[in-house]
Amino acid sequence: MKNIILLGSTGSVGKNVLDVVKCFPEKFRIKAITSNSNVSLLTRQAKEFKPEVIAIGDKARVSELKSNLSGNTKIFAGIEGLESIINSVSADIIFVAISGRAALRPLFCALNTGRTIALASKEPIVSAGMLINDVIKKDPFIILPVDSEHSAIMQCLSGRSNREVKTLYITGSGGSLNNTAARDFDSISMEQVLNHPKWDMGKKITVDSATLMNKGLEAIEARWLFDVPAEKIKIIIHPEAIIHSMVEFSDGTINAGLFAPDMRFPILKALSFPEIMENDFPKIDFSIIKKLSFSQPDTDKFPSINMAFNALKDGGTMPAVLNAGNEAAVNLFLEGRIKFTEIIKIVEKVLSKHKKIDTPFLIDIIEAEDWAIGEVQAFC
Repeated sequence: MKNIILLGSTGSVGKNVLDVVKCFPEKFRIKAITSNSNVSLLTRQAKEFKPEVIAIGDKARVSELKSNLSGNTKIFAGIEGLESIINSVSADIIFVAISGRAALRPLFCALNTGRTIALASKEPIVSAGMLINDVIKKDPFIILPVDSEHSAIMQCLSGRSNREVKTLYITGSGGSLNNTAARDFDSISMEQVLNHPKWDMGKKITVDSATLMNKGLEAIEARWLFDVPAEKIKIIIHPEAIIHSMVEFSDGTINAGLFAPDMRFPILKALSFPEIMENDFPKIDFSIIKKLSFSQPDTDKFPSINMAFNALKDGGTMPAVLNAGNEAAVNLFLEGRIKFTEIIKIVEKVLSKHKKIDTPFLIDIIEAEDWAIGEVQAFC
């Protein structure tokens, strides 16, 4: 039986984690759950999974949460409460399903415990990968990635040295606008952007998939998680979303990670690692697959990919500014305050204004992110 602390239980990934746990009650037990502000769903989850401890990020909603629950469940609040859970609750796995840059502090707190971390949030690795890389070098499996692409890479690399890697291929469906002409982007609706052809995800990551910024962020994440230089990482468009990543080795052979586009596969892989567990999730049926197609991304149509690789090359605090600036710009789009086409333009302007710190500490990264958010908000 593995005990789990689930940070971000009410989000898209968090709900999938709980769905997986329900499928294997003899294998997994939820010890703690947290949410930023969704009291109603957190209450229902607490009643169903009966964790020892829960936390709500919004301190103003603690009394509401307490009134919904009875019994011996401990309730914490704020980032301090969340960190108290990480440090005090006994668990085998800390599952970080918090979306965006809000996952940065919890991830570092979790790393300090030395326990296994299942990480669904790429943003902390993007912003602070150079600080985390030394920890990963000492223990390559302290962070188990839950992004489908990085989960596939981890499995493809199983038992192999990264020195044997010639190329990491990160695949992507192309997002909701893959077949939309760039000339039509200016009038694109939010509904069109959020209509992903393959994945059911949160709004922010769905927008990132539409701009292809998601692929750029995943490339940065792969560089640090697997200690592979940027020049060995390539993005490939694969609309069928069957192959999630590939690893080409120095001898010319290629391992590919294939599974149906369902987040429960990489979630279960992270929870059960290194065990392989049978499940009832939908499987690939090769009798109905007509083709698997691949193409190079159109970087004129989607400049975010080159933007991300340039930020990685520049190093220092540049990836943090890219990450936080993009998150802030996407939020403005989701609030209806800017057009879709303005997202990447704003991020580019913010990057051009940033005076990077070459060898940052964690506080420098946090301050760079805060600066980037302020710069983005100044555009409105």
